[in-house]
Order: sequence, then C-alpha cells, then structure tokens
Amino acid sequence: MPTKDVITSADLEEFRRSALGAANPLGIAAELAEAAEQGRLADPDDAGDALTLAAEIAEVRAKLDAALRYAERAVSAYPDPDDPRAGFARALRARLLFRTPDRVDEAMAELTALRPLLTREPDAAAYLSASLDAGGRSGTAEEWLSDAVDTLLGERASATGTTAAEDVAVEAGTPEAPGILFFLLQQRHRVRRNLNLPHDRNDDLADRLETQLVRRAEQQQQTGGTDLLFFPQGEFDRLVADHPDLTGAYGADWDEHRARLERELVRQANTGRGGLTVPAGTVDGLTGYAGRTGAELTDPEVRAGYAREVAPRPAALIPWPPERNEACWCGSGLKYKKCCLPRSRS
Repeated sequence: MPTKDVITSADLEEFRRSALGAANPLGIAAELAEAAEQGRLADPDDAGDALTLAAEIAEVRAKLDAALRYAERAVSAYPDPDDPRAGFARALRARLLFRTPDRVDEAMAELTALRPLLTREPDAAAYLSASLDAGGRSGTAEEWLSDAVDTLLGERASATGTTAAEDVAVEAGTPEAPGILFFLLQQRHRVRRNLNLPHDRNDDLADRLETQLVRRAEQQQQTGGTDLLFFPQGEFDRLVADHPDLTGAYGADWDEHRARLERELVRQANTGRGGLTVPAGTVDGLTGYAGRTGAELTDPEVRAGYAREVAPRPAALIPWPPERNEACWCGSGLKYKKCCLPRSRS
C-alpha cells in the first residue's frame, strides 16, 4: 500500500471495511501505526482508533506480538479514561495478553477493572464477554453479565416497583438505539447457550425483548422513520419533567436522547440516504398536536404525526452531519467530534 501523507477519518473507515481483503493487510496495519506515531493523522484524536485497528488486523493475521504492541499504544493514545473507545482498546489488549501464558493474570486484572462498564457502556457486554471467551473464561463472563443484568433490573424495580417484561422492554430502548440492558441480556443469552446452560427467566426475557425490538424495527421501516424528532436540552428537560412516561420513547436523559438520534442518522446515512436533517420539536408543539388529535402523548402515532408536521418547516430542520470540527448539531456548543459523533458508537 502506498504511503499517504495524511490519513483522514474517512481513510480509517475505508481501511476498517477493506483492510483484511487487501493484498497486504499487515502493511496497512504498519502504515496506520506509523501515521499515529509520526503525526500524519488529519485528526490527532484518531490516533487511538488507528492503533486499535492496526492491532485488530495484526491479531487476525496471527501476528500477536505486533498486535499487542499496537494495542498497548492504542490504550495510551486515549487520554480520557472515560472515552468509550478506551474500554474497547483495553479489552482488546487483555484478549491478546491471554495468549501470552505468563501474562494471563494481567489480562484478568485488566478485564476486572473494566467490569463496572457493563452497566454503563452499551458495547461493554460484547467486548468484555468476547475477551473472557478468548481466555477460556466463559463461565466468568456468564457470572459478570448475570450480575450486571440483576443490578439493572434491581434498579428498575426500585424505581418503578416492577420488573415485568413489558416494563423492562421500555428500558431496553428502541430498535435503532437499544439500551444497555438489551445488550447485556443478548450477550448473556449467547454465553449461556454456548455453555449449554438451561434456559432461565432472563433468557426468556432476552427472547421476548428481541422479538419486540424486531417488531418495532419493522414498524419503524413502514412509517419511514417519521418518529425522528429532536428536543433541545431545555425543551427535553421540560418534556421529561412534565411527562416522565415519555422517557421510553425519547430517552431517559438528554445524553440518551441525542445518542438515539445520532445512531439513527448514522443508520440512515449507511443506507445511502443523503441530505439528512434533524427536525427540532417543542413541548408545546407536541402537546398541542396531541390536543388537536384528541390522543394521548404516549400514543406512537401522536409522536410520529407531530414529527411529520414539523419536518416540512425549514426553520425547524437542523442539517446533519456537521464537519467533525464544527459545532455539534445538538446545540451543546462543543465540536461535533467531541459531542454527538462518539455517541453513534456508544
């Protein structure tokens, strides 16, 4: 692969899609690592991503020493320990350490330190269980996932007084933005199936939730995604304060609200749609629409109808996506790359 003077974020995405099918994938891995070291990345914040991708390529090609070097550099490249990408890089490093006999204890210590992420980061259930599986610790993965599920179900029971499947389905999220509980149940179900453990109540719950989410996704496709609606922070805070029963539809907090929208916009962009915009709504507008139609705010048709009503109004439409270094579309005042862009991966 010819050396590029500067590697952009778009180049990284292309390498992620095509590197393993290239004539010299290990050359691509080395190129990515050199670009990070030599400051040849268009966005310095991409250093950790470039090194993580290099480690993944080297791991697949069975160059474990190189993969571990890249992974260790990737971990160091994320200065913010709360960056969701840092957790994946650390779990990848632990997965590689399991394959070095005298560093198995170090691998387990690293994953144990990451264990609290299971109840905070949606992707953690997948990458932690995968690393434990690779180290022959699937039983530990089942134990950790089960404990995390119990923790979230216990928190929900304390907040609502119930853990009924229909109520937990709200906590699980939407098809476009499943919640942490959904991912935990999904990965726990997978691990238990591989361990040939008997089906239990939470396995049943995982099956039911997946069926419900598939149905919701089909309904969303039929309506063309008309429920896509953004509430600026002040409006959102007022919305959930006045109508807490709408958190299942729009998110438990503003961070979750923005993350759901960002992931849905990314999904639509990946289908080839261009010229995407985010319609911005107001509490008064939504309640007014419900009043005119004589329906309850909890009715999905009311939310979809109001979104359709707002969508043709140019003043209410926010162009998406902004450039990485431009102000984020959500109005937070932060750069897009520091605000909602990472939410598409969370």
